[in-house]
This record gives sequence, structure tokens and C-alpha cells, in this order.
Amino acid sequence: MDFAATLQQYVARVESGLDRHLPAANTRPARLHEAMRYSLQAGGKRLRPVLILAVSDLVSNAQSKIENLSAAALAKADPKSKIADALPAAVAIECLHTYSLIHDDLPCMDNDDLRRGRPTAHRQFDEATALLAGDALLTHAFGLLAVAYADQPALAHALIRELADAAGSRRLIGGQMADLLAEKQANATNEELEFIHLNKTAAMLEAALVMGGLIGRANEDDLNSLRLAGRHLGLAFQIIDDVLDATVDTTTLGKTAGKDAKADKTTFVKLHGLEKSRALASEHSNRALLAFRQLPGDTGFLAALISSMASRAR
Repeated sequence: MDFAATLQQYVARVESGLDRHLPAANTRPARLHEAMRYSLQAGGKRLRPVLILAVSDLVSNAQSKIENLSAAALAKADPKSKIADALPAAVAIECLHTYSLIHDDLPCMDNDDLRRGRPTAHRQFDEATALLAGDALLTHAFGLLAVAYADQPALAHALIRELADAAGSRRLIGGQMADLLAEKQANATNEELEFIHLNKTAAMLEAALVMGGLIGRANEDDLNSLRLAGRHLGLAFQIIDDVLDATVDTTTLGKTAGKDAKADKTTFVKLHGLEKSRALASEHSNRALLAFRQLPGDTGFLAALISSMASRAR
């Protein structure tokens, strides 16, 4: 497997899907839809949608081999068992992720000027437009899932439930609230820090993996392995992000570097230092790899993706 080429193919699918499944920029009111597209099409790693596509491909291919049927033959034998297109779900999770970034950058939150190497939405437009663009992307994510998978209502329900749980007050939004409360907290504990990032960061990565598994018709054991991988992948991702914020420049990072220390945020680097943080990132990356190895089929792409993430913090 050529990891770089495979990753590029997945990202290209995502970019094409974002254009196809989002209202046109000139849709009335044009300023709102232009702002939605500005933030959503600004690039980025596309990690969450790529995970949905990769896991769906992995699980569905393994399932077809187990049943000794091609996906087309399986669908013909039982239309209810057809493998759904994972692209709308990939677009939906990127819409939701981008909404969270737009809101996270607002002056009332992190007050950042750069995101993905470009001015943040409220700098490019204005605060009200940025707020509404985030709201619209959040709403669009669930509408897209409902419409795109309407012919498979059980799958649509499972996908909507998974994404809603990950994005709700107990997970993503709760983690963001806890993160704000932890600013300038001198006595923050590792347990408090892990609570923040198991929810603010890991919840959406876990959701991406599980949604890919649901589309690929993974069994319960495989879904549990995907959940476990998501927890560890999320913590590894956040620790690496904390290390990069402390060690690289703004141009390389694509957002304002050094903001964590300036705001006195509770981070893994603040709590553990650089070397211990790097060791923790490696530990969680290895645990994610172990969980992926429980899945059927060739997990080489997922393993290579984790390795490429981990190498960024060295």
C-alpha cells in the first residue's frame, strides 16, 4: 500500500463531497453560505472524514469476504444489506467539526485570528456571520445524514445518534466548557485534563471510526474495538497538538502558535512537560494500533495514518 497516494485519494473524495453536499455559495442569503464554504473548504487534515471512509472500506471489504459475496451480489440478494455510500457521513462530520472550530475561534472563546493558515471566519467576515455559519454547518450535518441515508432508516438513526452523542453537552461541548473553566487553573489534575480531551477531541474521532463501522456493517465486537481506538487516537492527537503548539511556528501550525502558554491553558505540556508528553502520545498511539489490529482485514492504512500523526511531534 502506498500510504501517501491512498490518503490523497481519500482527501480528494472528501473535497469533492464537500462541494457536492453543501449549498452553493450564491444560495440566498449569499453571505451566510459564502462563510460556510469559506471555513469548510479551507483545507486541513480532513482526519475525521478520512477515518469514516477508510473504516467503511475496511469493514465492508472484510465483511464481503467473510460472506463470500461481492457488495453488489450481497445487495442483489438482500437490498437491505447493501453497503451505503460513506461520503455523506464523511461530509457531515466535517461540517460539524468545522462548526466547532468556528465557534472555538470566536472572541468569547479562544479569540484566534488564524485557522488552517487563513483568517478565522469572524476576522474574514464578522462575529455574527461566523456564529451563524457555525450554527448552519451544525444543523446541516444532521440534515444531510437524515436525507442521504433515508432509504436505510436504521442506519440513518444509528449515524445521527452517534454523531449527536459525540457532539452534545456531555462530550464535545462539555469538553469545551471544561477547557474554558481550566484556563489559569493552577491545580488542574491529569484526570481533569483527560476528561477535557476525551470529550473535546476524542469524542469526534471515536464517532468517525464508529460511523465508518456502522456504514460498513461492523459487528458489535468490531464497533467496540473502534471505540477503544478512538479514545486512544483522540488523546494521542491532542497531546501531539499540545506539543506542536509549544514547539513549532505559526506558519507551520496553520494557527497561532504559543497561544496555550500565553493563555495559561491546562495542557499536557503544562502538566507533564515536553518529553513526558511525547511519551504519552506514543503510548496512546500504540494502544490505538492494538485496537485496530483486532479488526478484520488489512489495517495497514490506519496504522500508517497513526504513524504519520505521531511523527509530527518528534
